[in-house]
Amino acid sequence: MNNIDLEETGRLFLDKYDKPTLLFQSGQHAVYWLGFPEDTAFRINSYLIVDGTEAVVVDPGGANAFEFTKDRIRQIIPAESVNGLILCHQDPDVAASMVQWLDFNPEIRIITSIRTNVLLPHYGKSEFNFVNISDNFEYNFLSGNRLRFIEAPFLHFPGAFVTIDEPSGFLFSGDIWAAIDMDWRLVVEDFSRHELKMSLFHVDYMASNLACRGFIKRLGNFFPNAILPQHGSVIPEKFVPQAIRYLSHLKCGTDLIYGAI
Repeated sequence: MNNIDLEETGRLFLDKYDKPTLLFQSGQHAVYWLGFPEDTAFRINSYLIVDGTEAVVVDPGGANAFEFTKDRIRQIIPAESVNGLILCHQDPDVAASMVQWLDFNPEIRIITSIRTNVLLPHYGKSEFNFVNISDNFEYNFLSGNRLRFIEAPFLHFPGAFVTIDEPSGFLFSGDIWAAIDMDWRLVVEDFSRHELKMSLFHVDYMASNLACRGFIKRLGNFFPNAILPQHGSVIPEKFVPQAIRYLSHLKCGTDLIYGAI
């Protein structure tokens, strides 16, 4: 069941951090929003994918997020069940807590691109179980359920990628479709207003319209049931066509800085 379109989910306000939010469940496969309670426009979203006895955290956050995230996970499953971290790129707000997770479980898998992996040792640990999405664009759970990865170069990092959770049809988009927003809701309610909040992020951080259009082309025929970015609000299925149109027409980065050359 996809819970993202439920009204009570869309109206989750800032003061409701007492528990994780279930976004999807089918059998033993579930997706949760974990979040992080920062009173900032640059809010961090982290997500938990549970599949039977296995679990993967998507973009676990900075070092200051580790204890909070671990406690939130323990409201769902034992934190020891987490056997993978997906890091869509190497920025500290995405990846810095990997050091604490490796201290907690040295066998945890770090699932990322080869370009991202080159930089991760600068957080202080150089030995870890690296799963290279650039060699294998899928990750299989013991159940047979699968995650797929699509590289998204220069949005905004050369080694950036997105993750598709096949059972839910959710697209974990990292910084793509991210937003800067003080008037935050978990789920977008008005996409025309949300576009401005995305532009506050995308105009400066994304490389170019060419990169945006190239990424959309890589999505091919895949139509997400929801887009789950690392900053801002979840984009439900009804707004996905508008989100794709927004990215396809976006002028950003070098379009603006070097556009007159």
